[in-house]
Amino acid sequence: MRESDLAADQEVVYELFSFIFWTLTIISLLKYASIVLKADDEGQGGTVALYSLLCRNAKVGLLPCDTSANEVMLYEEKSSPKIKADSRARRAIEKHKICHYLILFLALFGSCMTIGDAVLTPALSVYSASAGVQRSLTDILKDIFGSSEHTKESVSKALKAYVPVPSACVILVGLFMLQHCGSEAMFAGLGHFSKKSIKITFICFIYPLLVLCYAGQAAYISKNLTSSDFNHLSQSMPGQCKHLYIVLSLLSSAVGSQATITACFSIINQCLALNCFPRVKVIHTSKSINGQIYIPDVNWLLMIFSLTVTIGFRDIVKIGNATALAIISGMLVTTSLMSLIIALYWEKDMMVSVYFLVCFGFIEAAYLSACLLQFHKGSWYLVVLLAVSMTVMLSWHYGSMKKYEFDLQNKVSTEWLIDISPGLGISRVPGIGFIYTEIVEGIPAFFSHFITNLPAFHQVLILVSFKSVPVPYIGESERYLIGRIGPKDYKIYRCIVRSGYCDHIRDTGDFEEKILRSIGEFISIEQNDIESRMSCPDERMMLVGDSRDDGNGLVPLEDLQSSSSSRMVQSQVNNESQISPVAEEAMESSSGCKKRKKVRFMLPHNSPKMQVSVRNELLELIDARESGSAYFLGQSHLVVRDGSNFLKRFLIMVYRFSEKNSREPPVALKIPHAALVEVGVVCTI
Repeated sequence: MRESDLAADQEVVYELFSFIFWTLTIISLLKYASIVLKADDEGQGGTVALYSLLCRNAKVGLLPCDTSANEVMLYEEKSSPKIKADSRARRAIEKHKICHYLILFLALFGSCMTIGDAVLTPALSVYSASAGVQRSLTDILKDIFGSSEHTKESVSKALKAYVPVPSACVILVGLFMLQHCGSEAMFAGLGHFSKKSIKITFICFIYPLLVLCYAGQAAYISKNLTSSDFNHLSQSMPGQCKHLYIVLSLLSSAVGSQATITACFSIINQCLALNCFPRVKVIHTSKSINGQIYIPDVNWLLMIFSLTVTIGFRDIVKIGNATALAIISGMLVTTSLMSLIIALYWEKDMMVSVYFLVCFGFIEAAYLSACLLQFHKGSWYLVVLLAVSMTVMLSWHYGSMKKYEFDLQNKVSTEWLIDISPGLGISRVPGIGFIYTEIVEGIPAFFSHFITNLPAFHQVLILVSFKSVPVPYIGESERYLIGRIGPKDYKIYRCIVRSGYCDHIRDTGDFEEKILRSIGEFISIEQNDIESRMSCPDERMMLVGDSRDDGNGLVPLEDLQSSSSSRMVQSQVNNESQISPVAEEAMESSSGCKKRKKVRFMLPHNSPKMQVSVRNELLELIDARESGSAYFLGQSHLVVRDGSNFLKRFLIMVYRFSEKNSREPPVALKIPHAALVEVGVVCTI
């Protein structure tokens, strides 16, 4: 090789290192570590967290919780005491519905890119780790250096429009992979680690080590360009330790893949709470960190798709092209949403938001255009995966919204239930009836249908509604909204359970106990609430805090004894009127009925000082719980009207398929099947 050619090739190596250095500095260090990590939603990251921030500060939400009663969003108002400035951009975004749909689409699009990356990254990382020891970046550079001058000129001319250094596109795919594992994934998986630890680790350790690593590789390659066959990675290893390094590289790849998989779990968990993903089981793996979760069904699907990619492509370049497209698309979505966060949430000047969008968006758009050139070389798989996941998310959101709108349109007033009781001769049976519904006002249509055909319901009725608020977590003192329907003699209550998109209150075994304690607290403080007595008592919701053992409502006591001892305590209660045991229903499992721990409720120590009406109502609630509980659920069947367009029919068809194969609502709510009553309702949309 002539000295002029050698100097030119060394210059190319320096250009490659310059490209890597500035990309790591601008994208990873400046954008993510310095700016994007500040936009966390109470410790949660990802596109859904950015979307929730916009929902709370710009009123762009399209979810059912955004159109419910004002009490449901009370937590949002209390948690954001700062009055937001009324700017022209805010008014325009809040006014035009198309902006709301566009922002939701961006959030779901970014979530799908994270899912796609979780599918592709394990295949690519393990593939590259096993093959990289034998053939590293140096081999790729040698192939390019050994090509003809005509080929090099053609490639340079084709890529000049996309990056400042054309030869840097040789390692573009691998660089995207590196950036994402250290940037986009660390933001999406923010719930698994603290923001401070991620920032310190990246700035103090990861960033300088990566720069030194690539600088050393560039120096080694530039000094060995004349060698016939060399591999800087294998030659830097001692001969006796090569096998050990191969094992370590595979383990490192597994750790890197785990970052994207956990980020995928976090994103899907957030989409679940916002009614944008089918019901799946979520397992919390840590008692101290709420964000650490595991989703078994999704984990199996990721494994199947990753194996399909590995076996189907058998080419690291094609897998890398698809991964690069997923990464850069997710980066663009984050940049777009961050520009809105800067303007609407941080309330910076509009020019700051535009400057952020133009600077980072231009760089990432250039990368995206370079990735799109490789569409026919593997990137098409990501588009197929995006189409499938996006269809599932949009169809589930569309079907959930249509069911909610149908329930709103067909609900009956609470006066109907009160007025119809004497006319139909409705009888009240002992026990508590839990009615699970999505609406927070009125009586659901399925329960009115049930009463019309079977004129009887329990002596105590509790209408339970779950509402997701666009915040990560809601404390126990802010969770329950309790209200009364009709006169006190009817014993009908409404309980609105608010949850953040990272809360999992339905999967707790003491959920029913907490509802009863909240109602007991409501009964005890309602009599002293002057405002509630002077105003109309119907449907007035009251925020009930965390009931402690020394509270004014019901006090639970755990009883692990047999049912015979419970009956003995019951006889004692009849004499003392102080305490009553309550046996939890047996939860059915695959192997048969499984007994759960038994809970007794007693009145607080200051019960003798209570008013007689409050004391009697609490005792009636205890007696009703002792008699047993039943659970009412509406089984909605979506039917499309004749003449509907193809898109509507297709979305409903996908929704019904997803609903049939997802987790059943009774299982998600941990309802015993022996006490479950499902009422079928046909929803024509």
